[in-house]
Amino acid sequence: MSKHKVILLLGSNLGDQKKNLELALQKISDSGNEISQMSEFLMSDPVEFVSSNIFCNIAVVIFTHLSPIQLLEFIKKIEVDMGRINDSKVSGGYSDRLIDIDIITYNELNFRSERLEIPHNKHLFERDFSRILLKDFI
Repeated sequence: MSKHKVILLLGSNLGDQKKNLELALQKISDSGNEISQMSEFLMSDPVEFVSSNIFCNIAVVIFTHLSPIQLLEFIKKIEVDMGRINDSKVSGGYSDRLIDIDIITYNELNFRSERLEIPHNKHLFERDFSRILLKDFI
């Protein structure tokens, strides 16, 4: 099986944000995915919704055997296992969250479905905090 190079962006604005991110990264790594590069942690204001809770974010490069859909299912399971209740795709809007994990790129793949967009153009081109985190990866 070949390994696929994927960039993930993780964020949290509830509880101990940095600890939430570290736990999610541990779950990603413990499941056979290789984390090869990590950005610094970055604090940022919420985007596209109002909250008094600041975000802690990190970008990582991983190598995985999972297909894009398998990876999406895997990261959504991590979010639910960690206590995330609202998924923005389901609720139709953004809200505070314990953990959020987005697939930004997957190899050189261009893919669009109702549940998944690769590359994740909002993070690549529209969000300042994302561009800061991804500057060394893209």
